[in-house]
Amino acid sequence: MKNYTYTVTDRFMNYVQIDTTADPTSTTFPSSEKQKDLARVLVKELKEMGITDAEMDQYGYVYATIESNSPKENIPTICFCAHMDTAPDCSGTNVKPILHKNYDGTPIVLPDDTTQVITTEKHKYLKEKIGDDIITASGLTLLGADDKAGIAIIMDFAHYIVNHPEVKHGKIRILFTPDEEVGRGVEELNMEKLNADYGYTLDGGTLGSIEDESFSADGVSIKIHGISSHPGYAKNKMVNAIKVVSEIVAALPKREWSPETTEKREGFVHPTSIKGELECTTVNFIIRDHLTSNLKVHEDRLKSIVDDILKNYPELEVEFKITEQYRNMKEVLDTVPFVTDYAIEAMKRVGITSEATIIRGGTDGSKLSFMGLPCPNIFTGEMAIHSRHEYVSVQDMQKAVHTMVELIQIWEEKSGN
Repeated sequence: MKNYTYTVTDRFMNYVQIDTTADPTSTTFPSSEKQKDLARVLVKELKEMGITDAEMDQYGYVYATIESNSPKENIPTICFCAHMDTAPDCSGTNVKPILHKNYDGTPIVLPDDTTQVITTEKHKYLKEKIGDDIITASGLTLLGADDKAGIAIIMDFAHYIVNHPEVKHGKIRILFTPDEEVGRGVEELNMEKLNADYGYTLDGGTLGSIEDESFSADGVSIKIHGISSHPGYAKNKMVNAIKVVSEIVAALPKREWSPETTEKREGFVHPTSIKGELECTTVNFIIRDHLTSNLKVHEDRLKSIVDDILKNYPELEVEFKITEQYRNMKEVLDTVPFVTDYAIEAMKRVGITSEATIIRGGTDGSKLSFMGLPCPNIFTGEMAIHSRHEYVSVQDMQKAVHTMVELIQIWEEKSGN
């Protein structure tokens, strides 16, 4: 690909300017209608490439096909997937991307809020990117590299494949999803329509990373039913549900068992919201661990804390509800290790040292793996995600495009007859 003029940068700079923030409070799908604005742009661009079956369905999913050009038969169909939404943690409205060419390592002061300064001291990976072209936002918003970097990479890959028929490959399916950031990315996905055998999400971070192990995840909702009374006459009558929930949260361990005190393979229990009033208050938790069986251990421990608090309030009712969210993709990928191995080999062909790594989170690939599409996660270069310091290296994105081109050829070489 030495003589190829990559389109990934221009595509990325355009895509991030389209507001696709997901709405965690919405009950619609997609959670925000504006996600379809990007979907329509992608369908148009895919059709302009000559991919005639590109379409957006009623839920905002984008599907497209690049047909096999190999003389071989029975090559598995490979899906490449990225999500269109951005996280609600930080504004995604009026994103102004800035290209910093040949980054020299000095602090990057973001012009629309000069208190926002990106430095190599705060962002260690950025130090490795000195000499690269770095894209940031302007200081008031996130950038949207998570996951518009993945989208731009897949689109540039499609552009290359369509225009280089000498690259032999099997059938390729392209999938862009809404609402990954609010945990609903594949909620309405039509797997029969997708009709792929194996997949890769493009939603990873550092150059060379391929994530084949995610958290397993549950949600827990604890609802406390208090006892209401007029506050002027409440002695020995009122039991304030807000205070009881506050006691439960205050009883959580301070030095372990939380996101801010754990790393690597350590799991945690994390309160994410409290909502209610005197008579009824709910606290929601996310439960995370790489070992699925540990989820019950965490949930039992949380239930024990709740029970201990409620001993002081025997008259109260409590609802303790557990909801399965997703499971560790490793449980599936271990049965088909070649899916990850082929990606590692592709990176080696590009000159990238790589190894499978763990992700302290989940991706669409976590759920897709259990829906019948084994799906590890490939790097894009997106860093400092969900924040105003978000950045991405142009060269990382280009190497991801090159990795995909090598990867699809590896599948053709090692498959079919």
